[in-house]
Amino acid sequence: MTALNEPLMLRHGAPLPNRIAKAAMEELLAAPGQVPGDRLIALYRRWAAGGAGLLITGHVMIDGRAVAQPGDVVLERDTPLEPFRRWAAAGRSAGGRIWMQINHPGRVIPKDLADITWGPSAVPIDAGGFSRMYPTPRPMTAREIAGTVERFAVTARRAQQAGFDGVQIHAAHGYLLSQFLSPLVNRREDRWGGSLHRRARFLLDVVGAVRERVGTGFAVGVKLNSADFQRGGFDTDDAREVIEMLDDAGVDLVELSGGSIESLATAGSPADGRTLAREAYFLELAEQLVATSPVPLLLTGGIRRRAVAERVIGSGVAVAGLATALAIDPALPERWLAGGEAQARPPRTRIRNKALAAAAVQAATSRRLAHLAAGRSGRAPCPTALALLVERLIRARRRRAYETWRAAR
Repeated sequence: MTALNEPLMLRHGAPLPNRIAKAAMEELLAAPGQVPGDRLIALYRRWAAGGAGLLITGHVMIDGRAVAQPGDVVLERDTPLEPFRRWAAAGRSAGGRIWMQINHPGRVIPKDLADITWGPSAVPIDAGGFSRMYPTPRPMTAREIAGTVERFAVTARRAQQAGFDGVQIHAAHGYLLSQFLSPLVNRREDRWGGSLHRRARFLLDVVGAVRERVGTGFAVGVKLNSADFQRGGFDTDDAREVIEMLDDAGVDLVELSGGSIESLATAGSPADGRTLAREAYFLELAEQLVATSPVPLLLTGGIRRRAVAERVIGSGVAVAGLATALAIDPALPERWLAGGEAQARPPRTRIRNKALAAAAVQAATSRRLAHLAAGRSGRAPCPTALALLVERLIRARRRRAYETWRAAR
């Protein structure tokens, strides 16, 4: 028995049976109709058997008009629930918990998918050569903000009805709620802009609406940047204050991550020049937050060895989150919980451009997820550069399917 084996009691909802979580990854495996299909369900059954106490799904879109990628799952008021019931059952099949991550991408919607591109302000994405892929967002109106709050609440309630144990509200990585938190992106002068308390209002309204809709027997988590890794952006002091606000709002678990499309901190390339460790990228920042956090924290980012996971728990963080490592070895938690020393080696690339290299590694990870979802084992099916090309071709097919679905609604 190690600290990783200890259960975690939550304020609301079922306890977690151990301290290892599968963190969200964008699986890009939506079936026709933007719902979970056989491949996604098989993947989660495999992860459930791998021993993690908590599985957090890849982000599920709350609005079918606004998806980050055409392979994303969508859950709205009128979406059929049966595929989601099967997904939840797969995630719970080995005794662990499964939470649905719910999200709105805001301005992070590629031009070829853009129907509505919203943000707090008309601030375009600054991602170097990738910037032209994204349209300049339109500032949201008060009515659109209220409507989006309601969509989050509806999706959370439907996740509960489908059998999920909780939801995680995505307020990190430069998506919509994170955009409102950022002083670089949020330049509003109304009740949603200016001071941190005003910039956090949208997130707190979402949390409040979700908690009201799902009641007290259901877990509600939030994914939050420990820092945006951009000079003048959302920082660790901001995160500390927001965590205190989230405690007052009844949140059960806050996952700490960092970065965005403009600052690839999760790929080890923060825009503020900070040096990140090769493993547990955000542990240094998390250790600054643990001492004052009234909410249990989950830390994700580069954890690939049991010793690192134990160091994370030893620092006071409640849960160690694994993402890419579980794409490499879905049984890693089971081995660690049994005292094994197994580790997962992430995809490597020789591409020198940092943004392109990050995209290539992500593509290789996506190919690996598809490989696992098909029931295969062994090495990833292709190297990173080839994976990037393959994913672009597959994305074109997914985009056509998404457009057909949109046109039929």
